[in-house]
Amino acid sequence: MIILLPPSEGKAPGGAPRTGWDSAAGLTGPALGAMRDAVAAALRKTRGGNEKLLGVKGEPLARARSANVSLEGAPTLPAWQRYTGVVWDHLDLASLPAARRRTAVSSILVPSGLLGVVRADEQVPDYKLKMGASIAPVGKLTTYWRAAVTAEIARLARGRTIVDLLPKEHASAVEWDSLDDVIHVDLVSRTGGAVGGHNAKAAKGLLARHLLDRADGSTVGRAVASFRHHEYRAQVRT
Repeated sequence: MIILLPPSEGKAPGGAPRTGWDSAAGLTGPALGAMRDAVAAALRKTRGGNEKLLGVKGEPLARARSANVSLEGAPTLPAWQRYTGVVWDHLDLASLPAARRRTAVSSILVPSGLLGVVRADEQVPDYKLKMGASIAPVGKLTTYWRAAVTAEIARLARGRTIVDLLPKEHASAVEWDSLDDVIHVDLVSRTGGAVGGHNAKAAKGLLARHLLDRADGSTVGRAVASFRHHEYRAQVRT
């Protein structure tokens, strides 16, 4: 099974400086490195991005701009440690035994505005860039990345069931008709209310952990049905 999860807006700072970030390194680097370089160059031209592009202001904007203009050779962390938002906090991969965690992180792919897509154990720099952003000269990132991201997901998920837990912004960077054996899983409010905000993100992280603990490609449906949460239920989209 491969689970598709979004990155987080918040990211852990710092990382290992021994080698620094190389856009062409790692599992997905050979295919996506040149495209990553083009996005990084566009960010440098905009001095790291402005409030409108990055969606933050004040000190978070200053930190994001500093990170975005110094990507080449920047300190790195594995993606599962770099991403620190609500989904990832509740997924809580750090609590898994080491052997189990290695299996889990190798089962998670993360579409990203800067990186295209990475596996959760790949090295990632600190950065800030939404998948839905548009930046000259590369244009809308969902469009820019779509074909390459889809090809990488297909390559890395060959022979495995793909479980889609992406929000619309990241899902729009994937050509779903080009992928085999995809299961889309949604959260549904038990009260009929809108699904969003902190609680929904927390529930998505718990759902991802539940699937990693309970499912393989042949049992995803049963694992989805067995997910228990006081505010949301999970369902396979038909």
